[in-house]
Amino acid sequence: MQTVTTIGFDIAKSVFQVHGVDAAGQVVIRRQLKRRYVVAFFQKLPPCLVGIEACASSHYWSRELQALGHSVRLMPPAYVKPYVKRQKNDMADAEAICEAVTRANMRFVPTKTPEQQSGLMLHRTRHLFIRQQTSVINAIRAHLAEFGVIAPIGRKGVEELLRVVADPNDKRVPEVVRACLAALGSQLLSLKKQILEFDRMILAWHRSNQTSKRLNCIPGVGPLLATALVASVGDPKSFRSGRNFSAWIGLVPKQHSSGGRERLGSISKQGDRYLRNLFVAGALAVIRYAKLHGTNHRPWLTTLLARRPTKVAAIALANKLARMAWALMARGERYNYPVALRP
Repeated sequence: MQTVTTIGFDIAKSVFQVHGVDAAGQVVIRRQLKRRYVVAFFQKLPPCLVGIEACASSHYWSRELQALGHSVRLMPPAYVKPYVKRQKNDMADAEAICEAVTRANMRFVPTKTPEQQSGLMLHRTRHLFIRQQTSVINAIRAHLAEFGVIAPIGRKGVEELLRVVADPNDKRVPEVVRACLAALGSQLLSLKKQILEFDRMILAWHRSNQTSKRLNCIPGVGPLLATALVASVGDPKSFRSGRNFSAWIGLVPKQHSSGGRERLGSISKQGDRYLRNLFVAGALAVIRYAKLHGTNHRPWLTTLLARRPTKVAAIALANKLARMAWALMARGERYNYPVALRP
């Protein structure tokens, strides 16, 4: 039997597909595996190159197979799809993965450590609670609006609505509605406590990580964005430049160029949406602070705001902040404040 050199491994929840070839590209293995047999199967194989799509549980399987001595490469599913021949099924997917992993120009995803995945789970859980909090607030406002009870936008408006619900003498709200809204108010209070607890956990993690503390010195980058960057970017040197890093986040213009003529549109919005939102929020905070305290010490931002709307300037500034963050992570440097901003 020929020696297997490359394997395309299509992962799933219970049923996995393996497609293995030898050094000449001839198919040697093509079979299904149940989850409980995966580790035993790879233990019997000599060390080889294993390709996996970067999807759910891929980082776990990458670590497990690397511990067995195999060389594992994770690839974005969008880059594997062009290698799928005709019909899509597990067998065709595994074959496409096996072919894609051997391409010289393929882009790979670094395997995340358990610590990085733990940090990302902190952010994702907090973000889920924030979305739930917004949903509950919107429900409270909408239900009371059906009875003519309206309050201003913002936190104080919600507190005013909850006081109406808690007041048994307010006859505008029927008792059944009051009971329902009291339950929603209790859920809202619980969500707020959980969000605060996750904020404390993220801050504690930020204080224990040197890279995160260095990133926190960049204007517009706080503990939330700094820890999200450390958790999301395993190896910053896998990006050739700050522009590549910014493109990965989706902060660079889309191109539709041809015949030597460049046509640039709006930002691509590809990559990590969560990081992109945090960078834009940080850029807007910098702009808001500059408008309140003067922009003379930021000449680049001053000229940009003079000729572009605020939100367009925020995207450009977010792009700039992303490149700064990459430089600090890749080179291990500290942020140098402009001369005008130094104490």
